[in-house]
Amino acid sequence: MNPSKKQVLILAGDGIGPEVSLVAKELLDLLDKKFSLDIRISEGLIGGIAYEETGDPLPKETLDKAKESDAILLGAVGGPLWDSLPSDKRPEKGLLGIRSEFNFFANLRPAILSKELVSASSLKENKVNDLDLLIVRELTGGIYFGEPRGKIQSSEEAFNTMRYSKEEVVRIGRVAFEAARKRNNKLCSVDKANVLEVSSFWREIISDLSEEYPDVKLSHQLVDNAAMQLVREPKQFDVIVTENLFGDILSDIAAILTGSIGMLPSASLNDTKKGLYEPVHGSAPDIAGKNLANPLASILSVAMMMRYTFEREDVALIIENSVESVLSSGKRTKDIAEKDDLIIGTKEMGQEVLSQIDSML
Repeated sequence: MNPSKKQVLILAGDGIGPEVSLVAKELLDLLDKKFSLDIRISEGLIGGIAYEETGDPLPKETLDKAKESDAILLGAVGGPLWDSLPSDKRPEKGLLGIRSEFNFFANLRPAILSKELVSASSLKENKVNDLDLLIVRELTGGIYFGEPRGKIQSSEEAFNTMRYSKEEVVRIGRVAFEAARKRNNKLCSVDKANVLEVSSFWREIISDLSEEYPDVKLSHQLVDNAAMQLVREPKQFDVIVTENLFGDILSDIAAILTGSIGMLPSASLNDTKKGLYEPVHGSAPDIAGKNLANPLASILSVAMMMRYTFEREDVALIIENSVESVLSSGKRTKDIAEKDDLIIGTKEMGQEVLSQIDSML
């Protein structure tokens, strides 16, 4: 790897992935030009399109490119076209594989409601105004990766295993406590300790770890209550830490509070600051190729890349402020539009943000 360059791999994937990734690529090109970041971009296949072309949802060529990259930007994977494939060939296996290969154990999913989109939220304004919370999800353990797993051929039965080691819980706990220290010193750990031994184990370890962070106020909630509280009083939370399956569900609930799942970025990090950055939305095959997708989550994922992998907080803030400025002008993609808004497409929204960034520099 050339240490003087910032190596970024773009994996556009399936559905609307190529559309939003193209906008992100144009953004990276602009940032490279304006800030002399010395970015080198490569592209690869993942998911359903990778299976169609190579027979593997995560081809060796893609893995080799990922190994040479500092950051990976993903579009989306999956779609009904591949639902009947064996589990090891499904598009999602490519995503799980790349998370596991590079130990992207810490998934950061901010849920920040733009002041311009308060009316687009499914909750009343007083419940979500100034909403800003962070979900820290453990990403490489739990029931998604636990063994044994499978289907019993001789009977109508299938099984999965939820499993965590102390090391896995401690390392994600540290990420969450450190994040809370940079925010409002408040952390809620979510589990199902009243039923699951793994959750009871999780709660014990997080509680013990909290002794190293006396300045952070730690609380615990059961996952069913946490889900209810997210749609009842979401501003009671600041940072939430939880295991893989619960984090998957809770982060999607938090996403809809912000007006659209098309607004939310995410970062998945390992111990070396190498990161996988992706919008939270799925592949949305029903609108693929129609210039309807919201590219803002992909744009904001680039902002997270600048913040966490390349440590350019200044660039991240310029991207985020530019998105806010475009929204304040009344321009919207269809998913976040109301009757008086000007509805524009994927490409047009991307150009609006890029033009705003260009004008600020």
